[in-house]
Amino acid sequence: TAILPFLVGGVLLLLRPDTPMFLVFSIVVVLAAMGYYLPEYYLRHRTESRVNEMRSLLPDVIDLLVICTESGLSLDQALSRVSQEVARTSPMVASEFHLVTLEIRAGAGRSDALRNLSLRVKLDDLSNLASMMIQADRFGTGIAEALRIQSETMRIRRMQRAEEAAAKIPTKMLMPLVFLIFPALMIVILGPAIIKLSEVFSE
Repeated sequence: TAILPFLVGGVLLLLRPDTPMFLVFSIVVVLAAMGYYLPEYYLRHRTESRVNEMRSLLPDVIDLLVICTESGLSLDQALSRVSQEVARTSPMVASEFHLVTLEIRAGAGRSDALRNLSLRVKLDDLSNLASMMIQADRFGTGIAEALRIQSETMRIRRMQRAEEAAAKIPTKMLMPLVFLIFPALMIVILGPAIIKLSEVFSE
């Protein structure tokens, strides 16, 4: 981040010695700022997109886990099956659950693999799911019913988030309406009348 801007500035001074120093300094500062902020912005954007993708697909993934466990598969086999089923819909979600199965096959405990999943994807719903699965595995309770309850809870939260986003739309549309749409409408409606009045008064 620090070397490249100064390198570009040095090359520019060597190739174009008559370049003003203010311009060279401005180019160095702009490149340094881009090198400092752009990677962080890109990383934040990718993280948010992964979290949103996991959040939107997680209730369906839990439903698949319920179907697999009720059909007689173990939790490890259900996770592997789900990672195969959602590969076309979301390769990212499939890779995360496939990584859980690989960690379990490599000898890591199921609890550790699920905790690692919640740490990789910073999502509260996924952390709650991992904690619930760990507790069900530890105490030997029925995993299918717990997964079904968790799926219903996540669907309710998804509906609440959609309603909250819909409620914010009028507030977000206020500024474009006032500063963009209303002035254009006033020009279209009053423009011909103003032109006609100006012609009348000029005569």
